[in-house]
Amino acid sequence: MNSQAGWAQTARQWQDMVGEGWSRMLGAMQPPGAGLLPPGAQLPGTPGFDPDKLAQLREQYLEDARALWTQGPSAVTGADKRFAGDGWTCNPLAAYAAAVYQLQSRTLTALADAVQADEKTRARIRFSVDQWLAAMSPSNFLALNPEAQQKALETQGESIAKGVANLLHDMRQGQISMTDTSGFEVGRNVATSEGAVVFENELFQLIEYKPLTAKIHERPFLMVPPCINKYYILDLQPGNSLIRYAVSQGQRTFVVSWRNPDESLAHKTWDDYIGDAVLKAIEVVADIAETPQINALGFCVGGTMLANALAVLAARGEKPVASATFLTTLINFTDTGILDVFIDENMVRMRELQMGRGGLMKGQDMASTFSFLRPNDLVWNYVVGNYLKGESPPAFDLLYWNGDSTNLPGPYYAWYLRNFYLENKLVQPGALTVCGEKLDLRKVKLPVYIYGSREDHIVPIGAAYATTQVLPGKKRFVMGASGHIAGVINPPAANKRSHWLRDDGEFPPALEDWIAGANQVPGSWWDDWAGWLKGHAGKQIAAPKGYGRGKAYQAIEPAPGRYVQQKA
Repeated sequence: MNSQAGWAQTARQWQDMVGEGWSRMLGAMQPPGAGLLPPGAQLPGTPGFDPDKLAQLREQYLEDARALWTQGPSAVTGADKRFAGDGWTCNPLAAYAAAVYQLQSRTLTALADAVQADEKTRARIRFSVDQWLAAMSPSNFLALNPEAQQKALETQGESIAKGVANLLHDMRQGQISMTDTSGFEVGRNVATSEGAVVFENELFQLIEYKPLTAKIHERPFLMVPPCINKYYILDLQPGNSLIRYAVSQGQRTFVVSWRNPDESLAHKTWDDYIGDAVLKAIEVVADIAETPQINALGFCVGGTMLANALAVLAARGEKPVASATFLTTLINFTDTGILDVFIDENMVRMRELQMGRGGLMKGQDMASTFSFLRPNDLVWNYVVGNYLKGESPPAFDLLYWNGDSTNLPGPYYAWYLRNFYLENKLVQPGALTVCGEKLDLRKVKLPVYIYGSREDHIVPIGAAYATTQVLPGKKRFVMGASGHIAGVINPPAANKRSHWLRDDGEFPPALEDWIAGANQVPGSWWDDWAGWLKGHAGKQIAAPKGYGRGKAYQAIEPAPGRYVQQKA
């Protein structure tokens, strides 16, 4: 047999093997029993495929597989930072492993996208496929990762020993280490803005911050962060602290610091958090400043809670809040992004049975869920670095905060899932009763500033924009670059990213139409927001010399207070 004939025979064998692989891959996506049906038939309610689309995908798969065999890995390999190092490109076995993985990944992803089913079913199939593909990357296995193997040789096995030690450490702590936690301490080098706790109850502490200007605006400013995280995402370091920035703008700034719930708070409800926390904080801030109105900001779930509180106040005919800012906040839950794959009646009902009458949603469980929304960046990246290469993750303030998880009371959490994520009742006038009042957002007529991040995977930009269609007051909307956290924590001094503004006051129903009339502005959105807030903050007065007011609201302890120190 001459060499040309030998290559041809080998190519045919490769094609046959690939064809068999294709059949197995397709079969893996079929439900049990589908193979017993007549040709073209499928089980009732079973997702299927368009035959023409399936044929196209099969031909593309075979074509790419032939190219891989005849032309080498570079013919089918795409950009992927997991395989960008020299160890992958210079090692033929590793290069082929990466190329085969990428080919299979593209095909499985295309198959998931080609499923004929309702949108939610397709999203769940795609999510499951993405999770499986992320886990099966050859970079995750020592036997297939040339970089980890090379490091083991260079360190004479020390990297493997260190990796095992890292694994055992993380197993004991119950989560993957994303940063060097020894490099940070709350109150020492994160959450360092100077202030004092001026009020507390069993749910929260209220922190007032020391003015940085001789004069302040007469209307105080209250921040309501999400209770699923620690508040100091707003006060990581002096250079990227939104709290410090607000204080430097002459705002008399207060922040809610949530208590990390334990079993003593396992019975707390959504009403408790709105009535005894958000509404109470508004009342106390106004009382301390001796002013009839304040300005308020809600971030993420804190924004949803602030919207509830404002609707309760509107139902009572009260107007203690002059303006509101909503940062990456869901009010209309029509589009909940990737989190929608987890939410249905069965899941919500299970949570209600588990903890609807008492119990805790553990912070580590919630943190794991959010990490697997971006598995390559927030899970497997650290598996490779920590365990295969024996590296210690660097100190990073944002990841330290991300790992400082918080619990949630079960009744609060279950009520939130059903009434917002599942049934989207907040935008239905009169559908919800909170603190004894029927909510109607049409009555919340104060001016609002709404921010959304363009690449946010938790609060999709369209969902953030949807708030413009719900609240009737005067509005300003800004779209920032990046994601849920990085888009928000973007100080002007960093001169990073861009934001988009539209000054004609028009808010068409579709986000795309708003973007079409918007202008891109380089840098942070913070300065635009600060200018807007000053327009609602009233005249300037002398800054107070101390914290709180009189004997009623004395400084209890220095910021950041005790509650933020509590661990889940």
